[in-house]
Parts: sequence; C-alpha cells; structure tokens
Amino acid sequence: MSDAPSTSVAPVVLPKRQIIIVMIALVLGMFLAALDSTIVSTALPTIVGDLGGASHLSWVVTAYLLASTVSTPIWGKLGDLYGRKRLFQAAILIFLAGSMLSGLAHSMIELIVFRALQGLGAGGLIVGAQAIIADIVGPRDRGRYAGWFGAVFASATVLGPLVGGLLTQYASWRWVFYINVPIGIAALIVTAIALPTVRNQVSHVIDYLGAAVLTLSATCLVLFTSLGGSTLSWTSSTLIAMGCGGVVLILIFIVVENRSTEPILPMRLFKNKAFSVASAIGFVVGFAMYGAMTFLPQFLQLVKGVTPTNSGVRLLPMMGGMVAASIFSGQMISRGGKYRRFPIIGTLLMLVGLGGLTTVGVSTSNLLLALYMLIFGVGIGCVMQVLVTIVQNSVGYEDLGVATASSNFFRMIGGSFGVAVYGAIFSNVLPRDVEQQLHITLPKTQIETITPAILHRLPTHVQQGLMQAVAEATQTIFKWGMPITVVAFILALFLPEVKLRPSVQAGASVGDSIPIPETRSSLQEVELALERMIAMEDRSVVYANLSQRAALDLGPQACWLLFRLEEFPGLNEETLAERYKVRPDVLDAGLNELAKENLIVKVPSTPFTITDKGVATLAALTEARRQGLETLLDGWNPSEHPELEELVRRLASSVLADDDRLLLAATPELKRP
Repeated sequence: MSDAPSTSVAPVVLPKRQIIIVMIALVLGMFLAALDSTIVSTALPTIVGDLGGASHLSWVVTAYLLASTVSTPIWGKLGDLYGRKRLFQAAILIFLAGSMLSGLAHSMIELIVFRALQGLGAGGLIVGAQAIIADIVGPRDRGRYAGWFGAVFASATVLGPLVGGLLTQYASWRWVFYINVPIGIAALIVTAIALPTVRNQVSHVIDYLGAAVLTLSATCLVLFTSLGGSTLSWTSSTLIAMGCGGVVLILIFIVVENRSTEPILPMRLFKNKAFSVASAIGFVVGFAMYGAMTFLPQFLQLVKGVTPTNSGVRLLPMMGGMVAASIFSGQMISRGGKYRRFPIIGTLLMLVGLGGLTTVGVSTSNLLLALYMLIFGVGIGCVMQVLVTIVQNSVGYEDLGVATASSNFFRMIGGSFGVAVYGAIFSNVLPRDVEQQLHITLPKTQIETITPAILHRLPTHVQQGLMQAVAEATQTIFKWGMPITVVAFILALFLPEVKLRPSVQAGASVGDSIPIPETRSSLQEVELALERMIAMEDRSVVYANLSQRAALDLGPQACWLLFRLEEFPGLNEETLAERYKVRPDVLDAGLNELAKENLIVKVPSTPFTITDKGVATLAALTEARRQGLETLLDGWNPSEHPELEELVRRLASSVLADDDRLLLAATPELKRP
C-alpha cells in the first residue's frame, strides 16, 4: 500500500471497439474476484455438512479475504515492474487453479488452503483490472470506465449469496468454485488476444518482509480467536503461543515498516486523527458486514428452513440497502460537501439493526427479519464509502495513495477477524445450546455435520430443539457484535468535519458504491479524481470559461475549432466537415469568428493555417485550462510536487482533445443532416 514516487505514463489508447473487448475481460476478472468474497456464504451450511469441520467454517471466508487483502499492494508493484498484462494473466491462472482445487477439496483444511490460493489470485485481478485501464484509455474516458468496476464490484457483492445459493441447490456446492473456470478462461483468452503489452517501468522496492510479517501476525491472531475455546482450550500452550506470537509480530511489523523504503502501511499515517479514527471504524464495518453475511445464511437455512437459493434472496434487503445507502451518501456529500453525519448515523443504524438481529428466533416473522437486515445494511452503506472520502480529504498529497489503500485494507482485515470471531463464538456456544435444548450431550463432530437436509429429516422434537439452539447461538454472536459497534459509534463522534477539496468531493459522487480494494499512487489518485470531474463537465461551459479566463472574446465553437485545427493540420472546410460528419455550413460561425480575429487564414478549398496570433491564443487557452485544474487541487500545491505539476499541464492539453460529445457541446444549435 506504500505510495512510492510515481510517474504517470501516457496511455496506449486503443480503438473504442478494442477497448470494449478488453473491458469485458477486465470486468469478468473483477466480477470473479468480488463474487468469491460473498458467494460461499449461502453454500457454507452444505459444505460443512459434507466436509465436516464446522469449527473451521469461518476460515473458508477468512483465508480468501486475508490472502487477497495482503497481496493487493504486492500485485500493484509487480505490475509496475513487469507489465500489467503478464501479471493480470498470472493472477487469472492462480485464481483458476485455486477455484478448481477448491471444488475438488475433500476436507475442510484442503478447502481453506485452496481458498487462500484463490484469494492470492483475486488480489491480482482487482489491482490489475484497474491499472490496465490507465494504460489503454485516454484521460477523458478513464473515470467513466473506472466507474464500471465500482458498479461490477457492488453488483457482485450483492449477487454473491444468491448465486451461491442457486448453484448449491441446483448443482452442487462445488460448482460455486467450478463456475469460475469457464469465465476465467474467457478472460484469459481475450486479454491474450486484445490487450497490448504496456510497461510503465516504475521503480519499486517491494516490502516483502512487511507483507510476510503482517500475514503471519494476522494469521496468528485470527487462529487465536477462531480456535480458542473450541478446537483448543484457552489455557492451551499452543493457543497462548499463537496469541503472544501475533502481538509480537505486530511489534516487529511496526519496526519493519519504520525502516522500509516503501512500507505497506506507513506508521506516520496514524499521527493523522481522521485517518486513525476512520480506519478503526472501517475495521468494525468490515467485522460486522462479513460476519453477518457468513452466519445469516446459516440461520436462514437451519432455523427458518429456507433453501440455499431462498437464503440468498432473503439477504437482498441487507445487501441492497448497503449499496443504495452508499450511493445516496456519496451523492449527498457531492452536493453538500458535508460528510461527518453519515458515519454517525450509519454506526447508529448498524447498532439498531444488530439489536434487532439479537432477538431473531424460530418464530420471528420474515418481514421483521428483513427489516432488521435492511436497517443493518443501510447503516453499513452510510459508513463504507464515506470513510474513503474522509481519509482522502485529510491527508497530504504525498500520502493520498497509500492512505486510500490503507483505508480499504482495514475494512478487509476487519472482515477477516469478524468472520473468525463470529465463527469462534458460534462454535463455542452451539454445543452448549444444543445440550440445554435437548438435555443430552451430542458429540461435537455430530453437531458439525448437520445440514438443512439432515435437520429436517430428524424427529420433530429433536428438530425443534436444534433449530432453537442454532437461533440462540446466532443471537449470541450478534450480541457480541453490539459492543464493538458501540465503539465505532463513539469513534464516529470524534471525526473532524473538514471542508472537502473539489477533487475529493467529485469522487464521492462516483458509482463506486462499495470501495474496491485498490493500490494507486498519490499521482494516480489525483489523476483519476480530475478525470472524473472532467468527464462530468459541460463542454460548452468549459470553452466559455476558458475564453473568459484567458481574457479572450471567443465563442465555444471557435475555441473548440482552434484546438481541432491544431490537432489535425491540413484540413479545409470540406475535409473538416467530413471528419465530424456535419454539413460544412454548421461550422461556418466558428470558422468565420477565427478568421475575423486573425487566428487562422481561411481561403476556400485551401487547408486552414493557424497564425502566430492563433498559436499565442492556443497557449493562453491551455494555460487558462491548467489554472482551472489547479484550483480543483485545493491544498495540494503542484509547484511543490513536480510530478503533479507535470500531470496538470498534460491534462490541460489532452482533455481539450476531441471526443464524441465535444462538437455537440461546443455547438449547441448543431443539427445533424
């Protein structure tokens, strides 16, 4: 996640048709990586019944989240060093290998190992897809294409439980993993054929030691929480060694990061109050979200007696509310520039939703359960995207990239711990609840193999007792989640309200409703923010403002035409009209204005020539555009960062180039023949 000095390389812009083909492959890769973080949730009850090892259930989700989260920054830097195409294809192959092996697993341990392999590939898919866009798409369209990924990531997160339920019910839980193979192969073929090889050749010092220590530390602590009291006694020397080892490794990680040239998680960020508070809240959001997504399907299938498919449908209020609230909060922040209220409201709603979920049981109505999940999901949505905005707005330019990545990192790590802790609680209390309901002690191995199908074939009194025990165990895990959410609510009260920079405020309105785990440099973050703002501009207003800022008296069409004549020298009236597929007289007003102001030489049937005055006018307009872009970087002074200054100058020129909307915008009265 470190933000090393980076240079922005002009993209190898492809024809639109080829971009669409490549985008399909990239979207497929992004979809697979996002889908597999949630798709197993509705399949887990069946998987556990088939493979056993319910005490290790949480690791099926945790292994994937942990591997993808920790590997993300490594994939980003390797792509800079060795080329995006090669690394993206390697990520696909690793992901497919993990998918195939997961589908073939014959024990829970095997499945967990193969899910970690899958997660390793997923990290490369997510990072590679976003980085490739910067290599093949021009600045004007990059923000729009990046928005596709946000929509895909959000859709996959919402649809994952439903797809997992469908495959489990009508095929087999193994098809939850096999389904990735044909899609991944298609993405691999398309990228091999259509994606050019681009090397940014950015020099990096990869923090392998930091990544390894972080992984070991997180693994030790997650194992400590997931095995304690179930597989291992709390007084077990092995368990104590894991807990102590995790803490010691955290201390070692801090030392390693302070000495690293390009640390994964720079310790200096924690001196920033907004970053520290937002990261802590993000950890809790991930903790609550992934924990609920993992254990609610189990409650629905075992207690409410619904099918795997129906359990995915029943989760839609939570998942849909989460995405809808995230989009809404982003739009409201974009319009008003105020963000502090959303984490406060969001964590409060999470607390209310969790409170409701602590009461769910066999007799809870479907409508009331849906209401609790909706409130909980809306609460998460009010917090999730806003935290990224807060972090981006609070740090200096030099930390922008790494702070953004770190914000997402804490949410994913929180998810890993949330699933593990919820799993440990569930595994510990379920045997006790079963004994209280049935007044007999069942072997733990027998409890762990109960599937919805087996449960509903048991005698009525046993069935009801087990259902009540599962309901009480589910209530317990959500009760444990409440005090953690209270901490998040208290932390939200301490978030400072700082005026949003224009570039950050614009980013809040983008449809990246669920923040994607990403790794971009500060320069790339700024570039994407500016590109998003540029994509939303009214072109006729842009040219009118440029003329005014440059102290010129030129209409929008004249300004637009002057840049086009510079871009495509040798055009006359007929060839110019032919290029833009309009009648020649449509462009007469702008051309006559340029000729009248002595900016071009206009002779019938002769190529236009830009005069010296025209060249000076172009320079004035470009400078006006550069100054306009600089005003959007409030607080980030380009003169203090040479690479940022170069970026603004490059964008000032390139964003005045042609696109499909410019002619219409520059000529509002234009009527096609």
